[in-house]
Amino acid sequence: MHYLVSISYVDDAEVFKGCVDYWHHLVLDLFSQENIEGVGPTSLSTLNWGAPAAGGAGSLRKKMYEEVLSLLRLLMMDKMAKPEEVLLVEDENGNVVREEMKDADVVALYKVMREALVYLTHLNTKDTWDKMLGHLETLHNERKEAQERALAGQPRAESWGALNRLCWAIGSISGTMRPEEESKFLVMVIKNLLDLCEKVSGKDNKAAIASNIMYVVGQYPRFLRQHWKFLRTVVNKLFEFMHEKHPGVQDMACETFLKICSKCKRKFVQPPAGELPFITTLLQSIIDGGPSSPISDLEPRQLHLFYEAVGLMVGSAVTVKDMMDYLKGLMMRPNQAWDAFIQRAQQDPASLQDQATARGLANILQTNAAACHSLGAAFLPQLQRIFPTMMQVYQHYSQLVSSAVAENPVNARTSAVKAYRTVKKTVLRLVEVFLSSCDEQAPLTTVADKMVPMMEEPVLGDYAASVPDARDGEVLSLYATLVDKLGAQVENYVQNIFKYVFDSTLAMITQDMSQYPEVRLKFFGLLRAINSRCFRVFFSMSQEQMKLVMDSIVWAFRHTERNVAETGLHLLAEMLSSFQATQEFATPFHQAYFTMVLREIITVMTDTFHKPGFKMHVRVLHHLFTVCQDGTLQGPLWDTTNPGLASFPDNKTFVASFTTDLLQKAFPNLTESQIRASVEGMLAFRDVATFKSHLRDFLVQSKQFADADNRVLYEEEVEKQKDLEREQLARIAGILNPYEVQDGQDDMDKEVEGA
Repeated sequence: MHYLVSISYVDDAEVFKGCVDYWHHLVLDLFSQENIEGVGPTSLSTLNWGAPAAGGAGSLRKKMYEEVLSLLRLLMMDKMAKPEEVLLVEDENGNVVREEMKDADVVALYKVMREALVYLTHLNTKDTWDKMLGHLETLHNERKEAQERALAGQPRAESWGALNRLCWAIGSISGTMRPEEESKFLVMVIKNLLDLCEKVSGKDNKAAIASNIMYVVGQYPRFLRQHWKFLRTVVNKLFEFMHEKHPGVQDMACETFLKICSKCKRKFVQPPAGELPFITTLLQSIIDGGPSSPISDLEPRQLHLFYEAVGLMVGSAVTVKDMMDYLKGLMMRPNQAWDAFIQRAQQDPASLQDQATARGLANILQTNAAACHSLGAAFLPQLQRIFPTMMQVYQHYSQLVSSAVAENPVNARTSAVKAYRTVKKTVLRLVEVFLSSCDEQAPLTTVADKMVPMMEEPVLGDYAASVPDARDGEVLSLYATLVDKLGAQVENYVQNIFKYVFDSTLAMITQDMSQYPEVRLKFFGLLRAINSRCFRVFFSMSQEQMKLVMDSIVWAFRHTERNVAETGLHLLAEMLSSFQATQEFATPFHQAYFTMVLREIITVMTDTFHKPGFKMHVRVLHHLFTVCQDGTLQGPLWDTTNPGLASFPDNKTFVASFTTDLLQKAFPNLTESQIRASVEGMLAFRDVATFKSHLRDFLVQSKQFADADNRVLYEEEVEKQKDLEREQLARIAGILNPYEVQDGQDDMDKEVEGA
């Protein structure tokens, strides 16, 4: 074991990965034996967390490994991989720079190391605590000595790698200690880091420590909720970092601020004794502006993160009046800028053609969308305020885009047209975000009664009238969300939606499999929403329209692009279930489309390009083989009007004959008896799991699938096993990222206040 610890320090990535995998296995086994009844099993799915080991066997074994485990804790601190949330890295020259691309291998390694360190902490919290604080103090002293040497003109090491890795390790064990232990531990860590940040000089050095402070504090929301003064200090420090121009510092400060607000939002609207609520002071600084305002140096993308974070605070206000006052203060500056743009456009409409104006309007709308994402229904007053002028702006830019693209399709790629389309898309996105975030009926009714009619001509009319290259898929996405959220309230309006988008979109996406990929996916999303929420609309369609719908669904699941094919399969399965449950229409629908669907599904299922859709192929086929023999259909599925076709005693016999013919043509290498046995099994097995196993066995024995990698056919079972293991892991304190845990923030806040 000691040799293996030494080998783990060898500077070779593959050697280290192999060692880490072994250490993870060892500490999980020891942890399991400490926390289950009897001898610990090796499978996560059988663990019974929380019960002490019988007879002390686990403790005796753990004691034998104590020295090795202590060395392992140091190893994890010395070599911890970089978490995904950390944006600043050291380049090969020792400069602190922003990471441009995530390294998937590093992210995967961090996950394994993080879990191993969590188990190590559970096995001996005190040793983990002592090792981390001792290591931090050593590094702190080394930095102070290096600083003194630098002031004396002596060379010094510039690398912050050791401190970075230690802070990543400290952040990775969030939730493993009891609250009182965690508080003492974290106070010492952050005070040490803040002290170091104050003493070092140089932008790179300060940026490196700032990155570590932001990561560590962001990983301990429970501690921050319980210590208001510390939370306030941390947030004010983040505001300082928002003025720091070093690449990546502002981004990380805004993202950390958003993370903290997502877990601590109530603390910012609760007034401490003798003080105003934190949000009141913050909003006033935003309104006043100036260099001291937290947002004065932020780029647009960072500003949107900031507004999303403050929106969480606003949404947690205790009273509706407070919430409305906070919302008014939050949106005051964006509204002033919006009104200035609109006033100028009313005086001179040509000003909207300026690209800087278009970018400014898009930025304001994106700021609104960020706040709306956090506020949901509470954002309605702000949306109502800008909605009429927003539709005017949308219509103006629609005309500019349509005329430019109609004149020459190449114009769609010019910077001016792209800027105009960004404004259009952001308008649609804002309304969609509001609908998605809103769970209250009254605001949705307001949208249905007042805003939906106002959008018809500017949005739907423009979509239908524009040339294909000028159409935006966001229109389809917005109306899919609208139908999904409003349901019966817009059922009568769905025919209008179809009138504007159905034929025009199908003409775009059915010419080939590659053009307009965004539009095709969102179109099927709209059909799914209509099928789910306004299914009766299909009953009022003509036969020609319904045929177009079914043909488009078939076209979708035959698509080689996986997400389009999956959307088409889900839509088909949902539509079949809906028609099955509607006695009046079940028989005529299946008589019209049963054989077409059966033929097309078998075609794609037996095509190796569509293996990822196997789970949904099974679901559709199981429906078809069930519905033909369970009494749902009150008429024959074959064409009885054609005297040249054979007659069958019942639908089951017809389906068996039809399927046998299909499979014989698809698999000439299989014997007639093999195919007949397979079809009989398809009709006989009513249990979905057994039916799927039968279909999979049939495919694997066929020539097309026999020599192929068929792991994807077992994807569903693998996912279920992973879900079971994740469920077991979630029961271990600290094993999940604190932002993946639903911790009942409001209840915890009340408990803390009561204490």
